[in-house]
Amino acid sequence: MGAILIVTYISIAVFLLAVGVRFYRIASLPMHLRWELYPVAHEKKAHYGGSYLEEPEWWKKPRETSLFGEMKVMVPEILLLAGVWEHNKSQWFRSFPFHFGLYLLAGLMGLLIVGGIASKAGMTITESAGGVGAILYHLTYVLGYGGLALALLGSLLLLGRRTLNADYREYTKKGDFFNLVFFIATLGVALVAHALVDPAFGGLREFAGRLLTFDLSAASAASTWSGLQSAEVILASILLAYIPLTHMSHFFTKWFMYHHVRWSDDPNLKGGPFETKIGEMVQQPVSWAAPHIGADGKKTWLDVATADIKKKDEKEPDKS
Repeated sequence: MGAILIVTYISIAVFLLAVGVRFYRIASLPMHLRWELYPVAHEKKAHYGGSYLEEPEWWKKPRETSLFGEMKVMVPEILLLAGVWEHNKSQWFRSFPFHFGLYLLAGLMGLLIVGGIASKAGMTITESAGGVGAILYHLTYVLGYGGLALALLGSLLLLGRRTLNADYREYTKKGDFFNLVFFIATLGVALVAHALVDPAFGGLREFAGRLLTFDLSAASAASTWSGLQSAEVILASILLAYIPLTHMSHFFTKWFMYHHVRWSDDPNLKGGPFETKIGEMVQQPVSWAAPHIGADGKKTWLDVATADIKKKDEKEPDKS
């Protein structure tokens, strides 16, 4: 088991490093063009589509935002995929089981960590243990099998749609097929492993305890580690390291889309931080090929944006 623990440590390190690097890179990108479409979730007037711009001399007044307003949008979007339900219900019935199953498996990992610590402290976690031990046992059972079954079902349904539906297949890359097959293989092995070898997740709980305490010893007192369990942990560890290296990293990059693009409505006030950032951005050269832009790779955004004004000034004589 010691070698498997090392593989898991490396995978966790890769996961954290990849998330950190991608987060830093995105956060360091130049200021994004904002949507400025209302209603904005954190706006106090969002319930009727309004904004602080309605107020007379709004720039002189303190801005009021609502975290609760954001949560009302974020929680249904994250947990229930509200946007998919609204715009593509047939896809929701495939995507929701997959994502919600992953949420349950994330909860399972939390329970395994708690259970591993509790077991190390001497607590008995069985169906007949009573008290906290019994609660941990039953919650682990429900989240474990529920998460594995839902995520596997969702993976199969998503793969089926991308394979059989011509519209989806047209823009599905080989990497998308690989990702789904990777999930199906990992979830399938895990489900078989627990159905045949570790039905109560005791072995996985012990593994979590050893992972937390850096116990790399070969002996395993609580369970007999099988090849299926080894395959489950190795596949899950590699998958964990792989996810943030792909477009599946939207589980955290989506934060930028909402808060820096969709919901960013901070005003550009004179002397404020945006004035400096925008001033830097408009000095960048433009290389777009569209003829109406008139870019040549040397003109800046400011040149392009003010080109018509300059032409008008050149045509009209100074009347002063």
